[in-house]
Amino acid sequence: MAKRILLLFVLILPLFVSAQRNKRYKWEACFGIGAANFLGDLGGANQIGTNGFRDLEFSLTKPAVSIGARYRKGRYWGYKAAFSWGTVSGFDYLTTEKYRHNRNIHFKSNIFEFAAVTEFYFTKERPGHIYKYKKLKGWRHIDVQTYLFAGIGGFWYNPKGSYHGTWLALQPLGTEGQGVKPGTKKYNRLSVCVPIGLGFKYALDRRWSIGLEMGLRKTFTDYIDDVSTVYYDPAEIALNNGNLGAAASFFANPSQGEITAAENDGVDPTGIGQQRGDATDNDSYMFVHVTVNYKLGKFRKTKSKF
Repeated sequence: MAKRILLLFVLILPLFVSAQRNKRYKWEACFGIGAANFLGDLGGANQIGTNGFRDLEFSLTKPAVSIGARYRKGRYWGYKAAFSWGTVSGFDYLTTEKYRHNRNIHFKSNIFEFAAVTEFYFTKERPGHIYKYKKLKGWRHIDVQTYLFAGIGGFWYNPKGSYHGTWLALQPLGTEGQGVKPGTKKYNRLSVCVPIGLGFKYALDRRWSIGLEMGLRKTFTDYIDDVSTVYYDPAEIALNNGNLGAAASFFANPSQGEITAAENDGVDPTGIGQQRGDATDNDSYMFVHVTVNYKLGKFRKTKSKF
């Protein structure tokens, strides 16, 4: 019986040591730098507006950064919370699709996001010896992680437009009649997002790792670009904005007049009540980050055995 207990102890001990090691190093600091882009009503590819990546305008890719912390729950699951910043924009004049080009609306906005996600890992870390001498016996430390993630977050945005070289916040102007049209109010610049994506992480040593993370943010607002519904009377919008009336009127309808009513079945495509955006499809944005990760905690010191 004593031999069986001893054998069982010998077999379980490595698992126990590994579990304790993992318990000590479950926390990880995460840093990222990369790019942001936008999928919404403005800009897009040289075609009629579509949903998804087919409408992505790569030339409007802007910088993005993030900082956060990861908690590794077990072999397959982990949690990460991060604060991210990025810039997104859209410019109708960049597309050759005639109706969007004629609409001629533009915007840019900072995105400040805090999100928490759950990560699912396809691979397992293999802890090994600390030293890197060529003749040292035993397996080396391997940590190559591929994972999917999804979660929930909140973000703040503030679309702006350029008027005679000055960038003005668009939400206070009510460019689609918000606050002027009876029964309407201005949209909230704080909204909710659902981050979903894919990540890859490769360990440089027992503490440091680098990776790549690509994530799309589905949102619950259609106003990141200040465009969603139909054109409203620019004259009324101007009267409601005092000294900024001329700017508000311009942002409400800056169309270039390249398409006449005669060319559009007798209807002015940018006239009052005509479609300005697509209210049936909310805006999205994305982050792509090159990540640097650092495991927190003190490593146990062991004596060299060679």
